[in-house]
Amino acid sequence: MKHGLRLKIGRLAVTGAAFAAGLSVPGTAQAPGLVMLDGLAKGEWTIKSRDGTIDRRVCVRTGRELIQLKHGGPECSRYVVEDSAGEVTVQYTCTGDGYGRTNIRKETASLVQLRSQGISGGLPFQFQAEARRTGSCR
Repeated sequence: MKHGLRLKIGRLAVTGAAFAAGLSVPGTAQAPGLVMLDGLAKGEWTIKSRDGTIDRRVCVRTGRELIQLKHGGPECSRYVVEDSAGEVTVQYTCTGDGYGRTNIRKETASLVQLRSQGISGGLPFQFQAEARRTGSCR
């Protein structure tokens, strides 16, 4: 048996075992859900970074606007790592502009905690912030 075929069979066995045990595996984590984000209050949100940088305002229509705060382009591909009622984690890659991993933990429909890290414009970034609905979008 060729080495490549053995690796594929091995991956299938590990994936099947993890799935049977109820563990998250890459094939099942990609489901387009993010239901927690759909439940966030729509409108203008203010993001207060824990490092003291200037507050940022974002118009939230779907909640997904909070995932790629360092990468604005829609051409980024996303991989859902965690998708639960109170927390989501998304890893994304933006061709030619870097990548990131963002965790959003819901406290209420109008208050979330954000953690994100990655590479943007060739430079590393990492931040923690609180995002709160502060009004209607302009």
